[in-house]
Amino acid sequence: QPQLVESGGGLVQPGGSLRLSCTAVGFSLNDYAIAWFRQAPGKEREGVACITSSGRDSNFADSAKGRFTVSRDRARNTVYLQMNSLASEDTAVYYCAADSFDSNSFDEDEYDYWGQGTQVTVSS
Repeated sequence: QPQLVESGGGLVQPGGSLRLSCTAVGFSLNDYAIAWFRQAPGKEREGVACITSSGRDSNFADSAKGRFTVSRDRARNTVYLQMNSLASEDTAVYYCAADSFDSNSFDEDEYDYWGQGTQVTVSS
């Protein structure tokens, strides 16, 4: 059964950084666009960042631009979300998702596989 597994979440102070990782079990991430979504308490899930299968193109939500970067390590079958200058508004459960159509979009219907999520809490 193909699975995505997120890791790297935790508690961080405002202004701090975290790097989230997304790995795959049972398939290669290299054939998929990968997106990061997040869901804060009481809010709808929203797209944060995505990267195409080649790694050449990426897309960011306005809230993430200039603070977050997304990258992939094909040898490790892993996609990373580097988050800097974190603020309380970034507190959420972060999910990675895989899209076989390589759409590089935040349309959730495009995504075939989802992870279980990792909690990020930004608080002093």
